[in-house]
Amino acid sequence: MSKTGLIISREYFTRVKKKSFLLTTILVPIVIIGFWIAIIAVSIKGGSDETSMAVIDKAGLLSDTSINKNKALKLTFINNETEESFTKKYKTQGYKAFLYIPEFNLDSTRKFVVHSSSSLSMSTSSSLERLLNNAIENKRLIQKGIDPHVFKKISSNVDVDNIIDSEEGGKRGNAKVATAVSFACGILIYMMMIIYGTQVMRGVMEEKTSRIAEVIVSSVKPFQLMLGKIIGIGAVGLTQFAIWTILMIGLSSIIPLFMPAGAMEQVASNPAMAGEAGMMGTLMQGMSSLPIFKIVSLFLFYFLGGYLTYASLFAAIGSVVSEDQQDAQQLVFPVLMPIILGFVIMSNSLSNPHSNMAVFGSLFPLTSPIVMMGRITYDIPFWQLATSMLLLIGCFLFFTWITGKIYRTGILMYGKKPSWKEMMKWAFKRS
Repeated sequence: MSKTGLIISREYFTRVKKKSFLLTTILVPIVIIGFWIAIIAVSIKGGSDETSMAVIDKAGLLSDTSINKNKALKLTFINNETEESFTKKYKTQGYKAFLYIPEFNLDSTRKFVVHSSSSLSMSTSSSLERLLNNAIENKRLIQKGIDPHVFKKISSNVDVDNIIDSEEGGKRGNAKVATAVSFACGILIYMMMIIYGTQVMRGVMEEKTSRIAEVIVSSVKPFQLMLGKIIGIGAVGLTQFAIWTILMIGLSSIIPLFMPAGAMEQVASNPAMAGEAGMMGTLMQGMSSLPIFKIVSLFLFYFLGGYLTYASLFAAIGSVVSEDQQDAQQLVFPVLMPIILGFVIMSNSLSNPHSNMAVFGSLFPLTSPIVMMGRITYDIPFWQLATSMLLLIGCFLFFTWITGKIYRTGILMYGKKPSWKEMMKWAFKRS
């Protein structure tokens, strides 16, 4: 095995065998799926709760029909009471709240008063407002001589279906799903470049401060040492991402086993949960229309290209910094700026993926790994994709060559804080 291969193996297995790596890799998917199961369980348990509420309706606004249609509120009409008299009684009679509706003019808007022993929940407040608004609208329609049922039939609520025409045939697309996938890919690369790039820098700093680097460079070239660290830590990131993906898919498939008996039937019978199930179906349908193989392939390419480019810069910074963390932060800031710029451009390109700014961001190699992922679910011209990939490869080779020279000098330098001017001299001086 070559010397670079030995360094890659050392960096990889040293980190993979750590307890922190194992715990993080295994616990993160379990925690995410655990929260998902908890949310579903809480939604199912809370979906059948009703708020017992009394109603004093002096205006005759509500009817038994409107009450029966409302699943979140259990309303009971109270007669021969006033607002003042019933305020003292509703708690002792088992009601959590009571609604007072005085006589009012339908043509004017007004606020209604709800008395309660504590603040109303958001769901209860929303259900009550929706019930009152529907009742007032129906009364106004009847007042104008319009049948509410006829009005509902002629009212329109248009949905636009997006059919994606491809060689495999027409597939139904979903703009929200495509945008979410693009954003998720972009934010993943953004986070992984910073996290694993910082790990490269810290690894170099630790070896430099402990003087291990002096021993290693006696038998291996500094450039081989830097390249081995970059590739080894990058392989750790890919391994972690692959394990997360496998665990997430596997754990998602066994979620029904953790659901209580009859939970799925309750979901189907609960209008709110049925809506969530419909959203899940829409999500899966939108995902099926996306070019998954293309997305995964380009994600791996841009992750590797972006990581290798920035990891070489982080390694160079780690080689020139000794023990002062403040020096490291000052040198890291200019490197982080293009990454942050890429995230900003990617966020804007989600709504306008073919704008000049989005095209520039996806071609400029320091921002292309993030911005191109933000456009990946849209039809990107081949020349833009090819140009972006070639520029990223060229940028990686250039920065690796430059930072290799900085690394070679900085890794054996102690006690002096080099300036950017000195670092540029190291980079471009002749061997």
